[in-house]
Order: sequence, then C-alpha cells, then structure tokens
Amino acid sequence: MASNLMFKRSFSLCNVAKQTIKAPVQVHGIEGRYASALYSAAYKQKSLETVERDLKQIKQLYDADKKFQDFVLNPTLKKGAKKDAILAITKKVGVSKETENFFTLLAENGRLNKLAAVINTYDTIMRAHKGDLIVQVTSAEPLSSKHQKALNDVLQKFAKSSQKLSVNFTVKPSITGGLIVTVGDKYVDLSIATKLKKYTSTIETSV
Repeated sequence: MASNLMFKRSFSLCNVAKQTIKAPVQVHGIEGRYASALYSAAYKQKSLETVERDLKQIKQLYDADKKFQDFVLNPTLKKGAKKDAILAITKKVGVSKETENFFTLLAENGRLNKLAAVINTYDTIMRAHKGDLIVQVTSAEPLSSKHQKALNDVLQKFAKSSQKLSVNFTVKPSITGGLIVTVGDKYVDLSIATKLKKYTSTIETSV
C-alpha cells in the first residue's frame, strides 16, 4: 500500500517504471514498507543520495528539537493539521520535492509518528546499497557481550574484504528462544517459536 501511494502521489509526473525495486536488505514493519517504497522510487529517479541527505537533515532537527518530536508523536492532532505543519517544516528546511511529498504522504496516512523509524530504516537500506553487510540478530533475551562478540566473529566471515559489517541486535520475547538472523536479503529463523509451530503443524497433520 505504501509503495503504491508513493508512486501515485510523489512520482506520478515522472513516468517511472511500474516494477518495484527491491531493497538490498530485508526490513520489517510499517517503517520497512515505507522506507522500501521511498528507496524504490528514489532509485528510479536517481535521487537516492539527495533523499538520504534530506532525511539526515530532518532527523537532526527531530533529535535536537523537543517541540518537533512532540508534534510528530502527538496522536491527538488531526491528519490535516500534521500535513500542513510538516509541509511548512520541509519547505523551511529546504528538502527536495520527492522528500517533501514523502513526508506529506506519511502525514496523510497517519504514520508521521513513524518518522524516526522510517529514516533509520532508510539509512539501513542505503548502507546495504553502498556495500555494507547488514545483519539483524533477534533474540528472546538480550545477548551478553561475550555472545555478541562470538556472533560478530562468525558473521565477519560472511563479509567480503571490501565490506563493512554492521550487526544490529534486537530483543523480541515472543520468539521464546533461539535466534532469528537476517544477513543482507537472506533470512534464517532458528527461533523456538517457529520450531513449535512446525511441530504443532506436523502433529495436527498426522492425527
């Protein structure tokens, strides 16, 4: 949905190809969908770096200005009010038309509260685009520094000599145990929750 809206609103005048450009790394959630849509559209317009610079400017403003943060995260403001305000802010900052339209889209869809997450996800996509090996490790509990180092040492072997390894560790209690590891665009689910689902499915099929 985010991708389709992006093309219709932000780049409809540019006659871009209909095929979506796949992000070079797996990203998840609402922020992942919007960041991927932005990457796809910007890639076709050869404006990846321009959009990247724009987002960094907005992120700097977001991190430095508490009032701006409160505005973005305020759930009581109407979409129209947020749209008008973010449009004024982007014009004042001086971002490109593509980026301006993207933030307007977020406001119209009631997703402006995902602003920081979308920007961070786009940054992850761009690091992968530039050749970094992006790895996401999800565990049920925080991993000790010893375990993180051990994983880093193993994962480093997957990186080419010219690649910079970037490992992000996140905690998701719902996986129960084990790990979920995403290396670039490859995904390995070693979680206990997934194994239990498979076992349950096998048992139900057999009965």
